[in-house]
Amino acid sequence: MSFFQLFKKELGGICTNSTLLLTVFGGVFFYSFLYPLPYVSQVPREQQVVVVNLDNSQLSRHLVRMVDATPQVKIQMEAASLAQAKELIIAHKLAGILVVPENFYRDLLLGSRPTLAFAGDASYFLVFGTVLEGMSMAGMTLSAEIKVTQLLISGQPMELAQDQYSAVTLGLHALFNETEGYINYVIPAVFVLILHQTLIMGAGILGASENEQFREGKIPHWQRASASALLLVRTMIFVIIYTLLSLYYYGPAYVFYDIPRLAAMGDLALLNLVFLLPVCFLGICLGAVLPRRELATLIVLLTSMPLVFACGFIWPTSAIPVPINTLMQLIPAVPAIKAFILLNQMGASFHQIFPQVIHLTLLTALYGTTALLLLKWKMAEKIPKTHT
Repeated sequence: MSFFQLFKKELGGICTNSTLLLTVFGGVFFYSFLYPLPYVSQVPREQQVVVVNLDNSQLSRHLVRMVDATPQVKIQMEAASLAQAKELIIAHKLAGILVVPENFYRDLLLGSRPTLAFAGDASYFLVFGTVLEGMSMAGMTLSAEIKVTQLLISGQPMELAQDQYSAVTLGLHALFNETEGYINYVIPAVFVLILHQTLIMGAGILGASENEQFREGKIPHWQRASASALLLVRTMIFVIIYTLLSLYYYGPAYVFYDIPRLAAMGDLALLNLVFLLPVCFLGICLGAVLPRRELATLIVLLTSMPLVFACGFIWPTSAIPVPINTLMQLIPAVPAIKAFILLNQMGASFHQIFPQVIHLTLLTALYGTTALLLLKWKMAEKIPKTHT
């Protein structure tokens, strides 16, 4: 069988496999909208809390109004006691409780430091952090007002009092995630993981479908070709398909979600090729050993969530046990995610991601050799006799 005939047969086998097409094209387009959907607003806003104002002074009420004026927090209710506040937060599913202590105004006049208390569910870390940010912002603003007032009373001019109320002035600027939102932080890595998982599923479904047909006694077209030619053609087709899908992710999808793109097109294309090769070979290995096509989807889906946390972009690598972290280095998505984020979101040069490129190249050699051996073993099998 010539190279062109084999290419035509392989492309036809992919285009006529509805399960594979739905997984590859449907999965890539569907997940490009599904994953970012909860985070389109980037950061939580107007989180509803209940206030317990035990001081009930003019200054404490002013503080409560300042907290309510922040974009992060909305004062939904007020409670007379902490016990009542606990009941309200459970009954109305509020984000937390703000407690203004007794003698708040008196302690400020005496020069001591009263403590504002906040209670909430820290397992919702985005919500918890947002509420704390709003409350601390209001508290620091009130503190600045009091200090400026004291400086004015002591005879300082207004402009000088505004400049000298604090010994230290912070100038904070986010270097890479300028919006400090969740989309710019997580979605670039998740897009790489989606390409990784759907490509493995697609190649696995194709190989497992052929295994099913082989057991039924059907002679596969690749029996008349060499294992190396089959591996080359199948890899070429999947790489072409996923290069086009990658262009959709790194182009229109990034523009739609306003995700920064700093990489040069040539560097991004080269890294994408180095990434797709080991993933495709891994999928071909999976397809060569699976007896049924649905097992490819099942295996990939069951490993997706552990893979998300083990890749190091959501859960810190330092908190992952060393044996698990070592094992994860065999997954192409791990070095690829780091390389894509460094190159495309952080503006690194291709030379700076060279360790990840070498890592992916070694995985290409490992899985490419394994895929070739498995295809040779698969071609050496005899066609089983069908039973009438």
